[in-house]
Amino acid sequence: MNNKKEEFLDKDHSQSENLEQFLDMDIRAGISEEADKISQNRFLGRGLHDKPSAHQYHCSQYEHKCCKLATFDWMKQLDLSLEYLEYPIAEVRFKNSHKEFFRLPPEEVFRVGDIVVVEAIQGHDIGIVSMVGQMVKRQLQHKKLKPEEVTKKLCHTARVADIERWISSINREYETMLSSRYTAWDLNLKMKVNDVEYQGDGSKAIFYYSAEERVDFRELIKILAEHFQIRIEMRQIGVRQEAARLGGIGTCGRELCCSSWLSNFQSVSTITARTQQLSLNPQKLAGMCGKLKCCLNYEQSTYIEELKAFPASSIPLKTSKGKGIYKKIDIFKRIVWYSYFNDHNKIFAIPLDKVNDIIEMNKIGKYPENLEDFAIVNQESVDEGVYFSLDELKNIEDQ
Repeated sequence: MNNKKEEFLDKDHSQSENLEQFLDMDIRAGISEEADKISQNRFLGRGLHDKPSAHQYHCSQYEHKCCKLATFDWMKQLDLSLEYLEYPIAEVRFKNSHKEFFRLPPEEVFRVGDIVVVEAIQGHDIGIVSMVGQMVKRQLQHKKLKPEEVTKKLCHTARVADIERWISSINREYETMLSSRYTAWDLNLKMKVNDVEYQGDGSKAIFYYSAEERVDFRELIKILAEHFQIRIEMRQIGVRQEAARLGGIGTCGRELCCSSWLSNFQSVSTITARTQQLSLNPQKLAGMCGKLKCCLNYEQSTYIEELKAFPASSIPLKTSKGKGIYKKIDIFKRIVWYSYFNDHNKIFAIPLDKVNDIIEMNKIGKYPENLEDFAIVNQESVDEGVYFSLDELKNIEDQ
């Protein structure tokens, strides 16, 4: 194997050749020790870089950088009085992006990283304090919530028995998810169980699933409840939410926006791609979730504002040589490309100010000699690439 690899690297491959003899080469990168450690950490989704100790309610393993949709507490670096930092509400983190606000008991003081017991609809849940003080007040304002709307209460810091039960429940989540998938397959249900989140007391589990059609999972719930002896809650999520929970690296080389900071999913349509003069290629426009990339919306308002300075694509440029029709634009360079109506083999890049001058000349009945005198670039027309069907584009568009 090593001889083949050395032979392959030493050889000049600039010319076409038959590479069948090298197809058995293993070019996969090995799994690093750090990646293996991350994959085995069941507590990473809750912001812990390692398994917590059952005998310490304050979790030193909690880190801001481990969390999805984390919020950095910049106020702790300011020299502020303790009275100012006090606030009767705290933000508690559970699994992945699941966070809620709870009212604090007046007799205790809580810090970020404390494992706490909170109220649930039935029983109690266990989470980690992720935000306290005036930062919570600002977060409530950001989410447009009033303090009086926060009704759930934080009971107390977790005791040893609570933490042990919490750790045991977390360790069961992965096996429960796999078992539920196999059960769904046996029942021929067209659904995919993406994640499982146990309640802190181990009495209930939330199953997150995605499905293209409506699913009758009553039999599945009956089997799971009997097998695991817990209460079952099924929550359907879309493909965007699925990508947010699983995480990953986008084509830009950065962590997915939906798993790092984006919480409000806005609808994305192919009109956005057309506005930005992008090729309607589903393979390039689709993100990890298989739908149009959320980042197409980020600069949409800027493109719409800039396009107001450009003439409508239906306005031709009339010259003595012939009528020029619109082909495409370059918003950043403020250039418009035109070609003659009777000759599509050549296109001409004309600056925006020159285009407006020609349009004004046409309005008063004047016609320049040709487009070549105004163009900064004359080139042969190039096919923009493969054209895709409407069905292919609809598959990646939000319905």
